[in-house]
Amino acid sequence: MSSSSLLLYTTTGVSDFARAVVFYDAVFATLGYSRSRETSDGEGWAGWGPDYDGGVSFWICPPFNGAAPTPGNGTMIALRAANEAQVDAFHAAALAHGGASEGKPGTRELYGPSFYVAYVRDPDGNKLACVFHHHVPGAA
Repeated sequence: MSSSSLLLYTTTGVSDFARAVVFYDAVFATLGYSRSRETSDGEGWAGWGPDYDGGVSFWICPPFNGAAPTPGNGTMIALRAANEAQVDAFHAAALAHGGASEGKPGTRELYGPSFYVAYVRDPDGNKLACVFHHHVPGAA
């Protein structure tokens, strides 16, 4: 079996589907992703990223068991950025669309000087990171 990634897709539960779609449309647009053609708004689920054979995709929906969605303690989804500007734009879009900052864009001493990252919570409290891990400190 050949695959570019161990993961096929991720799914996170949301309490307000319409609000979550607006939030994720905005943050994924900063990374160059639009909503998947496999999305079914009428069914209450939406995804961004490639199809199943194209790499890892990200999906939202109300929890299937009907219970309220809850963010997991220690659970975080990290999204790949192509450069520092995408990390900055991701953070700004998240805050502009109901998210909360968990760490402004920049490097973190713990991860070394090449790890440029921003952390946010979506409107339901799910934690996301946006990472460019080829940052060159001091480069213009």
